[in-house]
Amino acid sequence: MSHFRDFRVEPGARVQLAQVDPAFKGHEQDHESAGALIEHYSERLRALQELLYAEGRRSLLICLQAMDTGGKDGVINHVLGAMNPQGCRVAHFRKPSTEEAAHDFLWRAHRAAPARGEVVIFNRSHYEDVLIVRVHELVPKPVWSARYERINEFERALAEDGTVILKFYLHISSEEQLGRFKERLDDPSKHWKISEADYAERKFWPEYLRAYEEALSRCSTEQAPWYVIPANHKWFRNLAVARIVVERLEAMDLKYPQPGVDLARIRREYHEVAAKR
Repeated sequence: MSHFRDFRVEPGARVQLAQVDPAFKGHEQDHESAGALIEHYSERLRALQELLYAEGRRSLLICLQAMDTGGKDGVINHVLGAMNPQGCRVAHFRKPSTEEAAHDFLWRAHRAAPARGEVVIFNRSHYEDVLIVRVHELVPKPVWSARYERINEFERALAEDGTVILKFYLHISSEEQLGRFKERLDDPSKHWKISEADYAERKFWPEYLRAYEEALSRCSTEQAPWYVIPANHKWFRNLAVARIVVERLEAMDLKYPQPGVDLARIRREYHEVAAKR
């Protein structure tokens, strides 16, 4: 499954999303075999997260970006949901609150960043300030165009402080999005997800693609890489994200910390108590 590495945007590369097939599903797996692999990676992810939490020296930040219906919630539920919530949380980046809007655009991202030993998932992220802000011209171009470097500096500072950063753009086609909108209409349990803005935003699809291309190209760095994940097939999307997250955690060579107590003494005391029973 070495092709998963091909989804990484190398620093300095110019991303052209039209050249990435959102329906790609590899040649080694199918829907049925993917289920067992995803379960395998989920178990491994659970164990690695425990190590990260126990070690307490480093952290993991996962950023999820996508067009509407791209699968951010699906990845959180089916892949990242395997982690212990004691050391994992999800931060949602909706329209800025009054308090958030009163600060610089990175304030809410920094406030939500992971503490040592913690995994944090950004459902949308600080990249909204070079995506929707750009597409809808919410601030002048000189303002949003200066934000790419500020984002890189922010992520560099997190990395230098021990945070591993993985960023996933879940890439779906316009046709797939329309099909998923229909699924929401046909499924009463999904009606709550429907909003008029979903359909209104479709007319800006080309503008969003250009905004994503620039963000992916300018902000994929060694310390905070972007991955473009083909996401028309939900099972392949989940498998790809799970594999990449597990491989990155394994590369951290996480270790349980040394005990802070005298184990030999505690064992002696245990055996002495047990002998008196």
